[in-house]
Amino acid sequence: MNAPISHPVVTRDLWIAERKNLLAREKELTRLRDQVAEERRTLPWVRLDDNTYVFDTPAGPRKLSELFQGRRQLLVQHFMFGPGWEQGCKSCSFMADHLDSMAPHLAQRDIALLAVSRAPLADLEDFKRRMGWQFAWASSNGNDFNRDFHVSFTPADRVDGEVYYNFHMTPFPNEEAPGISIFCKDDDGQVFHTYSTFGRGVEVMMGSYNLIDLTPKGRDEAGLSYTMEWVRHHDRYESQAPAAAACCGQKA
Repeated sequence: MNAPISHPVVTRDLWIAERKNLLAREKELTRLRDQVAEERRTLPWVRLDDNTYVFDTPAGPRKLSELFQGRRQLLVQHFMFGPGWEQGCKSCSFMADHLDSMAPHLAQRDIALLAVSRAPLADLEDFKRRMGWQFAWASSNGNDFNRDFHVSFTPADRVDGEVYYNFHMTPFPNEEAPGISIFCKDDDGQVFHTYSTFGRGVEVMMGSYNLIDLTPKGRDEAGLSYTMEWVRHHDRYESQAPAAAACCGQKA
């Protein structure tokens, strides 16, 4: 049983005053986020050779330009699922759980969604069926897409135990890493890489975290061996969550 939460309790008027102070900070954050988003849109692009990458898909081999699903912008989740793995990464699965509900809305803004992993297509399809997902998922097993975008690492990529990830050399013990990349296609079919984010940048896909951050207990990850240790594949959670009454220290 979780320990009761000890927290100041005040009058409504004092709460409103404190809430207004926080609201001012939230508005600062909103304006800063808008400013950073504008700066993100002004980044220069990198032209890609469309013949470089051919992916395995349920419809057969496809170039990157053929995975835009009729749209001009493509959001790729670099999903950690390597060859020989029994299942996909649970944290990447937590991210992917948000995709299907977002897809129809993003489509209205000319954005297609795609997950890419190095595992063979058959393994991706099996795991996709298990999880009940509908989004497009392609295998990069036969190309260097993951390595070129610095989300898969070979022994040769390691220098003194470090790999190039999140735009710098850093210790990273795994052979796969999470990320998000954005691509744009022009009227001539040319594909451009416009943006990538890694590390905590991938939290942008984790809408559940945004809601968790609104609650009194927040992420409640301080005592864990790593931040997302609590996450499970959505079909592996225990049927009963911790008692809600424990939040207020009262018996159910």
